[in-house]
Amino acid sequence: MQQFADHDIAEIRSRIDQIHDMLAKSAGEDQPRPDPAFGGDEAQPQLIDQLSLSIQLRRMRKSHFGTAQMSGAVWDMMLDLMLANANGRTLSASDLATGAGVPLSSGLRMIAALEGAGLARRTIDERDRRRTIVRLTEAGTEKMASYFDKMNAAVRSGYRRAA
Repeated sequence: MQQFADHDIAEIRSRIDQIHDMLAKSAGEDQPRPDPAFGGDEAQPQLIDQLSLSIQLRRMRKSHFGTAQMSGAVWDMMLDLMLANANGRTLSASDLATGAGVPLSSGLRMIAALEGAGLARRTIDERDRRRTIVRLTEAGTEKMASYFDKMNAAVRSGYRRAA
């Protein structure tokens, strides 16, 4: 069975989103009836708002970070790095891979991609030279902070597009 790289999966997801948008536009005024499995008429508007916000934030993240593949395990790593940075802590490459739920070999490739995008950097741990420490770069920290500013603006504005 062929394995797909993260960028292949992101491209497939993007194409699915495009197809979904085209289908929604071609459906015109034929609106589907609410699915009773969603909890009835009262719960549906809140669920729809949550789903819409989730989709909006994923798309906003994609446009904010440009070509960097910020989904799945890579996004988990960025979140872990940002949290560690905010708490004055450091994470090793193996910490990041474990936290993202991927094998170390995959984690190292993802970290290399983040390095290539200028978002993270690796250094040797001075206390244990066998360990590699990963930190966000200044650009990575700024990019994450500005993304969360946009995300907060989207939530505050009642789920309207903030990008």
